[in-house]
Amino acid sequence: MKLNLLGLGFAAGIIWGLAVFLMTLISTSSGYADKILKGVASIYPGYSVNLGGSFIGLAYGFVDGFICALIFGLIYNAFVREKK
Repeated sequence: MKLNLLGLGFAAGIIWGLAVFLMTLISTSSGYADKILKGVASIYPGYSVNLGGSFIGLAYGFVDGFICALIFGLIYNAFVREKK
């Protein structure tokens, strides 16, 4: 069975975008995962660990998750044989 690439991309994009968004919000209030998110800031230009950065991280996370899942799906579909 082949994967639906757009469905996979949107699902992964939403999950990763929300993960970055929520981790940033948690970090701004508690300092939890601050070192990890500073590493994320080195990958996503314009992102920082603050309220505005959480929305930038949401957008970058969605795009990043979408593209990575799309590549995964393409590779997976290349190796799957359809039943006749």
